[in-house]
Amino acid sequence: MDALVQLNAVPAARPRPADAGWVARLELGFRARDARTVLASRRHVGPLQVQRPFYPDGERACHVYILHPPGGVVGGDSLTIDAGVERGAHALLTTPAAGKLYRSDGANAQLTQELKVADGAWLEWLPQETIAFDGARATSETRVTLTGTAGFIGWEILCLGRPAADEIYAHGEFMQRFEIWRDGAPLWWERNALAGGAPVLHAPWGLADRSVVATLVAVGRAPGVLPALRELLNAEHDDGEFSVSQLRDVLVCRYLGNSAEQARAGFIAAWRLLRPALWGIDASPPRIWAT
Repeated sequence: MDALVQLNAVPAARPRPADAGWVARLELGFRARDARTVLASRRHVGPLQVQRPFYPDGERACHVYILHPPGGVVGGDSLTIDAGVERGAHALLTTPAAGKLYRSDGANAQLTQELKVADGAWLEWLPQETIAFDGARATSETRVTLTGTAGFIGWEILCLGRPAADEIYAHGEFMQRFEIWRDGAPLWWERNALAGGAPVLHAPWGLADRSVVATLVAVGRAPGVLPALRELLNAEHDDGEFSVSQLRDVLVCRYLGNSAEQARAGFIAAWRLLRPALWGIDASPPRIWAT
């Protein structure tokens, strides 16, 4: 085994009761070793794993793909990702496919992401979209804790229902929390409650019958990046809508429309502009995005 990687898997769990969900936890630790970022520690319990690291844009940034072999989440499941990036390291976390939240018989699923970034480190949280099937009940909580000059770029893309299959999100509930803290002070704090069939899904002041809602956040400021991003995303505009705003030290891009592909393409274009503007590093997309 690579001396830099510690892999601790809990022995196989006893069979779960028929009405119980999976409990899974994945812990990742990234460390700088000379000019290279390594996955220095990883521990998993249940069906959350990672592939070997990739380095498509040089040794500094370590790309890791998070795997959930069951392929979807059901009521009662609890999945936790806990990732830490040490000083001088740079990690990018993504997923190989869309996440799926299946119809629930009443139980709630819990998705928790705890992301910690040390002073002088960078983290990119860039998962593919999450699809909430009609009747899904889930809570997603993402908390990013930054220290000192730590950098962060992340996005979350949510699809409500499956319009291509003539399935709208008429039942269920999705609760979403996305927080970014620096040195104990909040930089970004957003909470959404989206109940199936609720007025907010249809009203002009809400989602206006759009099925895809997405947010990209980047911590930091760069001269000229705001108008450049607006021009770029206007070029990506089709039947969806993008917006860009700077809220103190957090730059926010939003998408509202009916196409996860359009949201993802716009966010990837924004990420390719933001990464060199904020960090001076060109962006090489993870290889898995091309498959």
